[in-house]
Amino acid sequence: MDSATKKVGLIGIGLVGTALVKRFTDAGFTCIGYDIDPGALSRAEFLGLQSVDSPAEVGSEARRIVLSLPNSDFVEEAVEGPSGLASTLRAGDIVIDTTTSDPERSMELASRLGQQNIDFLDATILGSSKMVAIGTSLVMVGGQAEQIDKGRDLLETFSNSIHHVGPNGKGAEAKLIVNLVLGLNRLVLAEGLLLGKKAGVNLGTLLGVLKGGAAYSKAMDQKGNKMVHEDFEPEARLAQHLKDVGLILDMGMKHDTKLPISSLHADILRAGVEAGYGEQDNSAVIKALEHYVAR
Repeated sequence: MDSATKKVGLIGIGLVGTALVKRFTDAGFTCIGYDIDPGALSRAEFLGLQSVDSPAEVGSEARRIVLSLPNSDFVEEAVEGPSGLASTLRAGDIVIDTTTSDPERSMELASRLGQQNIDFLDATILGSSKMVAIGTSLVMVGGQAEQIDKGRDLLETFSNSIHHVGPNGKGAEAKLIVNLVLGLNRLVLAEGLLLGKKAGVNLGTLLGVLKGGAAYSKAMDQKGNKMVHEDFEPEARLAQHLKDVGLILDMGMKHDTKLPISSLHADILRAGVEAGYGEQDNSAVIKALEHYVAR
């Protein structure tokens, strides 16, 4: 790799962003990053991050920039706001957005950047920050094939399964569909465990039975023990999934598709956030459900 290729810019140093810093630096990249939280930057510096003071500075230092942000508002602010990336990006640069974003806004941003000959990928991640940290996440990419090749080595640092799902916006749409199914898997697991708890069934034994039978889902591997032991140290936050379900419902409306189970899911998650579980792991949906049914 030449010196430019060895550099990667990163905007957003949250749970996933911190894991990305580790993956990039362990793979030999110089990682230049920015976050609105100075504490997040300081913590990431211990992993090798070279911090700067604005998204524009990230764009001036790196030709390939990865975004890991909470939502589309943050993405647009980081790219097009005051001191945003767009002020320093050059033709031929590439922005790789791992954010779970609004697909329409993602496509529109890709179009605006394309007018400056800047490439854009919506490269959404399936997997927790823990999975990103060990390189076992799955990535769904929207964009042109040749653009993916420009960023493939970066994607391969944190993913062992990269899928090109179509043009810009399709990565974001695919992520929402996956999150719909995965989130409901967590919810039904929570409901089963909650019923087991009320019935006096040993939850560890019940979880083992569920894992060994036809009801099995990977959500049981990832979140089952966290639910059983009420270990809600965040790998992915409950409030963030509520945001995702809102985008899922918007996508359903756009495509004239009713999503009644997801609508109920949103109500349950909202009750959990109101009860104070929003910053906990999304496995705290079991507490959200418990709170919801007790109202």
